[in-house]
Amino acid sequence: MKKIIQPGKRKGAIAIPASKSDGQRAVLAAGLAEGKSRLVNIGESHDELAMLSTIQKLGAKVEYLNSNLIEVEGISEFPKEAEINVGESGLGVRLITSVCAAHEGIYMIYGKGSLEKRPLLFFEETLPKFGVKVQSNGGLIPLEIEGPMKGAEIDMDGSQSSQYLSGLLMALPLIKDESRLHVSNLNSLPYVQMTLNTLRKFGIEILHQNFEEYLIRGNQHYIPTTYTIESDWSSASFWLVASALGMNIELTGLSMTSLQADKQILEAFEAANCVLRYEENRLRMDGRNRKPFQFDATHCPDLFPALVTLACLCDGRSDIKGVNRLKHKESDRGLVLQEEFANIGVIIVLDDDTMHIHGKTSIEGGKVSSHNDHRIAMCFAIAALFADDEIEIQGAEAVAKSYPQFWDHLEQLEFI
Repeated sequence: MKKIIQPGKRKGAIAIPASKSDGQRAVLAAGLAEGKSRLVNIGESHDELAMLSTIQKLGAKVEYLNSNLIEVEGISEFPKEAEINVGESGLGVRLITSVCAAHEGIYMIYGKGSLEKRPLLFFEETLPKFGVKVQSNGGLIPLEIEGPMKGAEIDMDGSQSSQYLSGLLMALPLIKDESRLHVSNLNSLPYVQMTLNTLRKFGIEILHQNFEEYLIRGNQHYIPTTYTIESDWSSASFWLVASALGMNIELTGLSMTSLQADKQILEAFEAANCVLRYEENRLRMDGRNRKPFQFDATHCPDLFPALVTLACLCDGRSDIKGVNRLKHKESDRGLVLQEEFANIGVIIVLDDDTMHIHGKTSIEGGKVSSHNDHRIAMCFAIAALFADDEIEIQGAEAVAKSYPQFWDHLEQLEFI
């Protein structure tokens, strides 16, 4: 599907949808709880729907009480075998693989699209240390997992993705024995904080020292609860950039105390000399005096597409660190951002782990591709609002992975 976005100033208010990161963790925790949980503000992204399908495949029951409230009756007994499709969710595969491994049985884990190309060697390297048999397609899905896990003390490298650690933290409390994890080079620390927060609300206790040493007591039980899923700072980042660049857009629903990694975009705006305006739960950015900026996105790499859109209209060179975290996203985002922004006249230079964006006072129209990456599609939709001519986006349907309402929300904004 293609979308043609006309430039022009717009105004309006946008209610930010649920965080798919928070939502997937909450759905899985509710599925593991012994009883009925209620999840408030559940979203409609493909990743959340895939996780809901997964827990039902494993024996949970899900009932929609209204459009954004569900009741989940947790799994009473794990099946001895199951075939699970996590769609394109990288978080989904990393959480559910370890959770399945905690149980006795044989589980086949499938996915589709970009997930079929994302390396998952971690499972073959790590789960056998807990007594689990793992077979993969050369480090790719499908995965065959045969558990159950046994307690162990292991060293692990956290630089590949914090999601692997999150999966172990959700799984290990379910086994009989105690486990210890020694984690080095941990990236995306805020996402681990999010996992620990979700676990705590569902009754799971995990001790850690400075997020480097984890003690996970076995034989714990997830306790059902009512859990409100936060609105998504990742989705909000694109509208915040639009606001900073001059659109009269206000956002509602965001928590200023959120643990979400992408809330760090506020630090990037501060570095770019933009001012936050927050009144009565409405948030907007004032970027009239914006300037080129430097920002380290190592722990929040999903912000790159939005930040590049901001940087391309800050006159001068901006530098964003953390490019090495982008290679195995839905696309190779560093190269894709460089290639596609060149199509609208913006020069981006990749220098080891740093991206240099040569911002301008205006950008050109043109044709770009999302590369089936939801965040790439959204960042060009925002860039198009400020271009000299229309921008055509190929693969616009990719937004459904995290934000299926995105195009509707854009169209609801009024031209001024």
